[in-house]
Amino acid sequence: MTISINQLTSGMGLIVNDSIYVVVEYSHVKPGKGTAFVRVKLKNLKTDQVLERTYKTADKLEDVQLEERKLQNLYRSGDSFHFMDNTNYEEVVVDKETVGDAIKFLQDNLEVIGIFSDKKMQKMLLPMFIEAEIVQTEPGFKGDSSRAGTKPATIDTGTVIQVPLFVEVGDFIKIDTRTGSYVERIKK
Repeated sequence: MTISINQLTSGMGLIVNDSIYVVVEYSHVKPGKGTAFVRVKLKNLKTDQVLERTYKTADKLEDVQLEERKLQNLYRSGDSFHFMDNTNYEEVVVDKETVGDAIKFLQDNLEVIGIFSDKKMQKMLLPMFIEAEIVQTEPGFKGDSSRAGTKPATIDTGTVIQVPLFVEVGDFIKIDTRTGSYVERIKK
């Protein structure tokens, strides 16, 4: 669907160079001399690349409808991931490429947000924090809790992250999924 530049809003999906972009911010500029224009900051839905574009008020843009849906991770079958849509309980199958780097923190039954366009998932968003169990790490040494050091540890998804020396196998920790870093040890 084609829209005019005046219908632009933040969060709207646009097709630019055959890729889907989301409008991050925009500003209408009316110089004292000349015609008005709009400065737009766009973010690629798949690669997170940010573009800045300038459009004249007469330009037409290609709009794409984006829909967010809450999904629950069910299981993995080869390179396919199976999710359940929490609103209509339908199964959604997604390929490994669409899941992307989120695969490192994708736990069983984890609720995620899927961004859809034309009934096809374009991107998956993890929650900001997850709770994971440490399944493998070297044992800490007595007295190491006072020093600020880290060691590698494998969590229940198979991903290796850096944790403080006092964290042991069987401990539950909170992880920031945006950076992949340890936040705190939690009691379960």
